Amino acid sequence: MTSLLLQNLLSPMVLAFVLGAIAVLVKSDLRIPDGMYQGLSIYLLFAIGLRGGGELSETPLALLWRPALITVLLGFSTPLWVYAILKFVGRFKGVDAAALAAHYGSVSAVTFTTALLFLEAVGAKAEGFMPALVALLELPAIFVALLLGRRAQTNVASTAIGLKEIVREVVVGKASLLLLGGVAIGWASGPHGVAQVAPLFLAPFKGVLVLFLLEMGMVAARRFPDFRQAGPFLLVFAIVMPIVHGALGVVLGQFAGLSLGGATVLGTMAASASYIAAPIAVRSALPEANPGYYITASLAVTFPFNLALGLPLYFAIAKLAFGGSP
Repeated sequence: MTSLLLQNLLSPMVLAFVLGAIAVLVKSDLRIPDGMYQGLSIYLLFAIGLRGGGELSETPLALLWRPALITVLLGFSTPLWVYAILKFVGRFKGVDAAALAAHYGSVSAVTFTTALLFLEAVGAKAEGFMPALVALLELPAIFVALLLGRRAQTNVASTAIGLKEIVREVVVGKASLLLLGGVAIGWASGPHGVAQVAPLFLAPFKGVLVLFLLEMGMVAARRFPDFRQAGPFLLVFAIVMPIVHGALGVVLGQFAGLSLGGATVLGTMAASASYIAAPIAVRSALPEANPGYYITASLAVTFPFNLALGLPLYFAIAKLAFGGSP
């Protein structure tokens, strides 16, 4: 466990995140232009979907249906208990609890990708169709959470109109469209088609991810002062909830027939908190929600925790679940 932790902490991805945070703390003039950041996020989301779609085209339905069903059920149920905990235990307003539920029920595509690279570094491997599960977890989680938030708002005149708007925000939002579109293109063109664009979308992927995490380190560091507004409960929640969800995801992954690596990745997906798709949807559908809560918790606490400590922890839990030593 110690060696895995050290290996993960010294990976280029984690170190790039740390460098970005240091740049902000020392007041460096380092900046990544907004246009470049948007380009990096578009590249990563589309590349994840494209690769997963290519693998999905060769995956028999008999191997896919159980993990897919488990993932969808996880996506629908996670926001419900997250919302309940935040509203009735943490005493958050309904709209803020729903906004946080959208983030913690959804999935971080970058954390997911880092988990795949972590497995590669330790000599393990997940099923090739795992990127397709990212969309299956993300979409229902955001939908359920936004529906809870809409019901908590007193200024929504019609639930039917609210539902229609929520569906649109979730399905045609940038992150969902790129991810689902990439999966569809990869599935339709197959491995041969994906191989034609591999020099652009697969080979440079790790380098682009490092640049993206450099920016994420800077964004997270700028949110550190918001801890005073978020309060101690949210800080504890943003660390404990990923551990609980990570263990649950690993167990469900094993039940669904996934391999050791696949269960680790599903656990990581369940433990992660979205900071691309969910903020976009929440900002539009729940404007009354406080971004100081959901951005600070997901990006400044949960994301670095998973990046540095969570990945080795979920892998160790998976090894225990599969009968090995951590």
